[in-house]
Amino acid sequence: MADQVWAGVRERVEALGGTGGVFGAAAHGFRLDPVLAPAEVEALEAQLGTALPEEYRSFLLQVGAGGAGPCHGVYPVHRTEGRWAWSGDGADLADLDRTAEPFPAAGPDPEALAGLVAQRPDEESFEDEDEYDTAMEEWDDRMGDLLWAADRTVGAIVLCHLGCGQREWLIVSGPEHGRIWSDNRIDDLDLAPLLDPEGRPVTFARWYLDWLDEAEQYVRQQAG
Repeated sequence: MADQVWAGVRERVEALGGTGGVFGAAAHGFRLDPVLAPAEVEALEAQLGTALPEEYRSFLLQVGAGGAGPCHGVYPVHRTEGRWAWSGDGADLADLDRTAEPFPAAGPDPEALAGLVAQRPDEESFEDEDEYDTAMEEWDDRMGDLLWAADRTVGAIVLCHLGCGQREWLIVSGPEHGRIWSDNRIDDLDLAPLLDPEGRPVTFARWYLDWLDEAEQYVRQQAG
């Protein structure tokens, strides 16, 4: 059961406090927010209109509402002025009024995306800088319509960022429920499922515990 997955995890994370050299640790310092109460998780799910993936739900109840975790840490979820929300770089990209809608595993047509990427204006081909700026603005608008449409990320929440505009999402509705997806749209790529070395989709628990195992392994190696 998901509840058993998290036994002793909070203590393992806190034991890493003060460790340097782990990517993203400078941001979260291996600190975890307090856990949520069952009633708080129920209120969060009621607002979202959907049940959270069980692994993430039990994480909120047993480990913390956010803090230390992969990349620059797991975005904390909290209630402000009676409404629940996640906070962090790009967390507001998730439309929390549409989390009950199934996440669309299929994004824009790959050929259409590749064609648009190939049409990116080349600055060296413009003699006038203003003309180049205008062409780029028009191209950015077209790319935004294709990759950044609001419908692309319904049924999902932003969990963390890797820096440079790259983020990772947790799918909360639809067939991809409970899985992590990578968001590299800043590099003109569509969202894609995060896969393990064997090509299997990564769920929240695998995502978090792999990070913790790697952090502990790094500490052991540094200790000699």
